[in-house]
Amino acid sequence: MDYDPIKDRLGQWMSRHPWLQRMFYGVLNLLFLRAWYVRRTVRRLLDSFPETRPVRVLDAGTGFGQYAYFMARAFRNVHVDAVDIKPDYLRRAQHFADQTSVGPQISWIQDDLTDLQVSGPYDLILSVDVMEHIKDDEGVFQHFERVLRPGGYVVINTPSDQGGSDVQADTDDSFIGEHVRDGYNMQALCEKLQRAGLTPVEQTYTYGPYGSTAWRWLIKRPMQMLAATWAALLLLPLYYLMVLPVGLWLNARDVGHDNDTGTGVLVVAQKPEQR
Repeated sequence: MDYDPIKDRLGQWMSRHPWLQRMFYGVLNLLFLRAWYVRRTVRRLLDSFPETRPVRVLDAGTGFGQYAYFMARAFRNVHVDAVDIKPDYLRRAQHFADQTSVGPQISWIQDDLTDLQVSGPYDLILSVDVMEHIKDDEGVFQHFERVLRPGGYVVINTPSDQGGSDVQADTDDSFIGEHVRDGYNMQALCEKLQRAGLTPVEQTYTYGPYGSTAWRWLIKRPMQMLAATWAALLLLPLYYLMVLPVGLWLNARDVGHDNDTGTGVLVVAQKPEQR
């Protein structure tokens, strides 16, 4: 299924008014389990910096801009360079952010992660569900290492090879047609980061049994409905009224569960301190 046209249309609708965009961000953070994991990890890492110390963050592949907005709003000492290759995404996100108090804390920059032009140095680099779209992932990791401050962190969230992109067998196609790979093997991802000079310090499987079930009910089926007809928007409030309580319970169970495997991976890597 082509996922981007649905995302693009939803993003256009929700950017028509600041309160719609704010509500859109809230819905994304609520429904997508990855946001539960990413926000928890990012908050913990940014909390480790003194409040009086300016912190620079690269949101690498910002998309709708919800994580850039979250970081700037939660941490007044943070400045985010929100980078994306799509100018329309950046334009809509900036239009919203500039109408809020966090506008001055975010720079919206069109850039290609495979030929990264921003210079850093950054204390934290965040990449959420981006690397599965990029063939030259090792080249991107090398750029991350180059612009990262010694001691700084990279957070990578991406589908895994344990059923990520809803691929359960060799004959299955990715649920999202824009992916260049179905998912990452945890060890292989860590090895690629190491070759780029980044040391993995945390590895977490996300979307375990609970989260994968929630994803099918909260995300996959509604997306299939919208792909079939946009008239499904009229039915989705009733649909979520029925499935949302159970879906959120499953998400909470997943976050609180130590998954042995899962359809997503979250890796935190660190650039070694200079000696």
